[in-house]
Amino acid sequence: MILGKCPYCDDGSIEVRDKEVSGKKVKLYACSNANWKTEDGEMYELTQNSTCDFKIWQNTLARYGKWLSYKEVRELLEEDSLELELLSKKHGKKVYYYKYVKLNQEYGVSVIWD
Repeated sequence: MILGKCPYCDDGSIEVRDKEVSGKKVKLYACSNANWKTEDGEMYELTQNSTCDFKIWQNTLARYGKWLSYKEVRELLEEDSLELELLSKKHGKKVYYYKYVKLNQEYGVSVIWD
């Protein structure tokens, strides 16, 4: 499934790939010009024939109680940023708040803490 055009290379598109990390199934939203290999199922490295390294893991914001959906990734690719509801667990209480998330070539996405 193609979610949109890669923001960091000329001819790539963002594809949905199924991966397994630490025994859990996770979606990887990656550029079609990025190919990944793993030996242990946890560390993924680019292959030598890759021309782009952009990727977003579905669970990249899991520590904030958020897993990225297809719709959210599409919107991020179109708009470059997106406001999301995140979760903080402080002192045994759940606190929901909104923050903007922006595309980041190195990490996939970054939370804007202004």
